[in-house]
This record gives sequence, structure tokens and C-alpha cells, in this order.
Amino acid sequence: MTPILADIGNTTIDLLIEGVRHKHLIADFHPNTFTQEVWYSNVNHALSPILTSLPNWHTIADLVDKNRYYPTMGMDRIMVCEAIENGVIVDAGSAITVDRMEGGEYLGGFISLGLKAAQEAYGRLSPALAVSFNFEVDLTIMAKNTPDAITLGFLAPLIALIEGYGQTIYLSGGDAHLFKHFLKGAYVDEMLVFKGMKKLLEKGSLC
Repeated sequence: MTPILADIGNTTIDLLIEGVRHKHLIADFHPNTFTQEVWYSNVNHALSPILTSLPNWHTIADLVDKNRYYPTMGMDRIMVCEAIENGVIVDAGSAITVDRMEGGEYLGGFISLGLKAAQEAYGRLSPALAVSFNFEVDLTIMAKNTPDAITLGFLAPLIALIEGYGQTIYLSGGDAHLFKHFLKGAYVDEMLVFKGMKKLLEKGSLC
């Protein structure tokens, strides 16, 4: 039987069971109720002691060549990199991570505030800046109102940097489709973490 794949975050867990995704809140998640073999990617450190105590739960981190990445890099980022041979991977979630792969080698990446966090940061600077981003704005035209101005200020440099690498762009995360509006040639693929896990398992003949 194909093992269950689990992508565990700080607020939700995303499961792939026989090709079907199931998303649950961490608060409603009880790993000891699973009897099948499960391979997981986990960034939720509070859950680690529970998961390591369960014999049918296996961390995908054990299959990663750690020399390919830097020591503190999150396992979710490593998984999306494992899924792609060549390209720029943008994971637009609570934070925005951007990573580059070329010929299967990791070239590095960077981390930016997520869209919600960025909007909140502007609001903390001044009540006048506590406005929502305008995702219909033209990033090539200087702004003449506050929503457009903060959107341009945050997104234009980020989009230019991502496009400047001249590689195929892959988008994942909850805000992927918002970025797709600005990155016209990009591909949205919400299965990247699972694809990376599957590749590692296949290398080890475990899936």
C-alpha cells in the first residue's frame, strides 16, 4: 500500500492519501489514530516529540542529502526544491520564500515577509498606511494613491528580482494565485512539497 504523505505546518496539516489531499487544522490532528505508514515533512517543532514516538511515522528529513542545503533551511522549502530540477520556486505563504535550482543543484534563496505580514507592518508604521494591497495595480506605473503606493513599494522589487533570474517560475502556497497575476509565465503547483517527497521516496525505492 502506498504510504501516506504529510506536510505539517504550524497551523495545518496537508495529507496525501492514495492521491487525494486532505487538509486539517493542527488542533484537530491526532497522529496516533493512523495505522498506515506515514512519511512527513514537518516545520512544527511542538509536534516533533509526538511524531518521533510513533513507529509508523517517518521523517522525510532522513532521506535528504543535507549537504545540498544550509543547516537551518526549513524542510518545506527543501521539499519544493527537491521537486524541481531547474527553476525559481516561490512559496507564497505566511512568509514568501524564493529558491533557485539549476541542474538539480540548489543555488540559494531568500525570505521575504508574506503579503499579510507586509500589510500589517505598513499599518504599524502609520495608521494612514493601514490599507490593503491593490493586486490589480500596474507595477510599471508610479502610484498616485496609498494602496497602490504600498503595493508598488513592496511587490515591484520582489517581482523584478524573481523575474530577473530568467528561469521558469513555480508558485505554491496560499497566495500563489495573487502572484500569478504579476508573474504571467509562472506555473502554480500546490503539489510541489508532495512531489519532492515522492522523488526522495522513489530514490530509496520506498514509494
